[in-house]
Amino acid sequence: MAEKRIGEVTKYFSKPSVAAVKITDGEIRVGDTLKFTGHTTDITMPLDSMEVNSQKVPTASAGDYIGIKVPDRVRPGDEVFKVTAD
Repeated sequence: MAEKRIGEVTKYFSKPSVAAVKITDGEIRVGDTLKFTGHTTDITMPLDSMEVNSQKVPTASAGDYIGIKVPDRVRPGDEVFKVTAD
């Protein structure tokens, strides 16, 4: 498995359990596997959906700010990686 850093968490909303993520490198698509890592964070999850300005989008690329529903708490500054099978 290869991991490529694609962005970082900028904010976490606990009630809907959504991470705001800034995409800094590359592109992600619905169906990709993402990994969130930080001091106390280690989550790997499939990307089922993402939103830009409350609109569902199929892809996001560098410069986009997206919302992703996450299964557990993440923190601002946590890094986000795209996991690919080599």
